[in-house]
Amino acid sequence: MTSNVSGDINKGVNGSLWMGILLIVLGIVAIALPAVSTIVIETWVALILVSAGAAKLVYAFQSRDNGGFIWKLLLSVLYIATGLMLFFNPLTGVLTLTLLLGTFLLAEGTFELILAFQLRPQPNWTWVLINGIITLVLGAMIWFQWPFDAPWAIGTLIGASVLFSGISRVMLSLNLPSTPNQSNQAA
Repeated sequence: MTSNVSGDINKGVNGSLWMGILLIVLGIVAIALPAVSTIVIETWVALILVSAGAAKLVYAFQSRDNGGFIWKLLLSVLYIATGLMLFFNPLTGVLTLTLLLGTFLLAEGTFELILAFQLRPQPNWTWVLINGIITLVLGAMIWFQWPFDAPWAIGTLIGASVLFSGISRVMLSLNLPSTPNQSNQAA
């Protein structure tokens, strides 16, 4: 019985480790080819919107007796139309998504700064302040360099996120106990 549990843990650790390595490779590729990864991400968002719009359209017809049919129908058409616009006009989609990303980062940075000053009496509040400043600077960089930064911004930022997710997964996988006895001794 113990060997089965030990084997399951090792399989989980190995699976997590390999997933982490895959994420690291994908993150590096996304950073190395930011224009390609930006288009891939933009197309993925387009497909998600079209799929969500189709699901909303089915739901609108299934629940038309419950009221609000026209609004459900219009919402599904909005999703589908936006997804198709992104899919058939990827450059316009990249420009739009980049501008939205810049706006999001500016808003997030502002909220982080406000939060930092509210946390000021607490120890380590400066980490929130630094995070807010960096986020605000990134948002401003995107806004002030838009549309010239559109081809690389999304791919580079998502690539960095995927890369660091992979690194954290690998590091966590390497720190997991390999046998149940080790986990009991650690506790």
